[in-house]
This record gives sequence, structure tokens and C-alpha cells, in this order.
Amino acid sequence: MSLFSRKAFLILPLAVISGAALLLGACGGDDDDGGASLPDPMSRTFYMEAVEPKGSATVDKEAFPDAALPDGGGYGLKKPDDTGKWEVETYTWAPDQLVVNQGDTVNLEIIGINGSKHEGSIEGYAESFVVERGKLTSLSFVAENSGVFKFVCKSHQPAMTGELVVLAR
Repeated sequence: MSLFSRKAFLILPLAVISGAALLLGACGGDDDDGGASLPDPMSRTFYMEAVEPKGSATVDKEAFPDAALPDGGGYGLKKPDDTGKWEVETYTWAPDQLVVNQGDTVNLEIIGINGSKHEGSIEGYAESFVVERGKLTSLSFVAENSGVFKFVCKSHQPAMTGELVVLAR
């Protein structure tokens, strides 16, 4: 074995070990979180809609459903008219899931698209708010507690429900 080969044989493993140690040091640390960390609290703005998806068919192409939908105002099923056309509808928040980090300031800008009025609430954060068709409702709060919190329209249950997910720091 030449002198160059012996040096490479000894230096190469040392270089690999040193590189791995540097990489581990850069990725991890002595932090309690194992090196992973969330960004500092920030202000997050979400643009939401109160919407009413609808669908229709005619009985000659698709039979009218024989099962009733749950009561509560969140669903609607109109029986076939004189032409055989029937409709189904529901109400929903769009988006219906919001994810933030604990400590973030959450700003919601909610526009009413369908439905004259939606009486809403966000568990633990907004006891009551109203969204009306054609109007913008603005809410702001700090997501102080981690967990999953329901947001609902009280008059369109059980369908018009979503969740605020607050990730723990």
C-alpha cells in the first residue's frame, strides 16, 4: 500500500465522522424540543366564506333519495317539482379547518355568500358572531390554548361545522 493510500485510508473515515457530527450539531441541539421549533408567534389572516353548495337532478335520470336527511337546518332536500327536478343543498364554511400555532394572532375575514344570516361561534375563542350575505365579518383573537376547537353556525347544524387546530409550542 502506498503512503498516499494509507493516509486516505486513515483520513477518509475521520472526515466522514467529523462531517456527520457537524450535521447533527446543526440539526439538533440541547433544546428540550429535540431541535425542532415553531416560528415565533405571528399574525395569520384567513379569508373564509359561508357558502351553500347545491345539486340537482331529474327523476328520469336519478331517483329521488328515499332516506331523509338529518334535521337541524344544515341540509335541505326539495322533492321533485312538476318537471321531475329535485334539489339537495347544505351549508358549509370554506375552508372548514384552520391550523395555527399557539400564540399566533388569528384574523378571520368571513364573507356571507349564501344564507341571509349565520350565527357563529368558535369554541373557547369567539362566543358569538354574525355573518350576513354580502357583508364582511372580521374577527381577531390570540390562539392562547392549544387543541382542537369547533366553529359552528348555530342555525345550520349539523353540517356547518369546522375546526380551529392550535398546535402547541
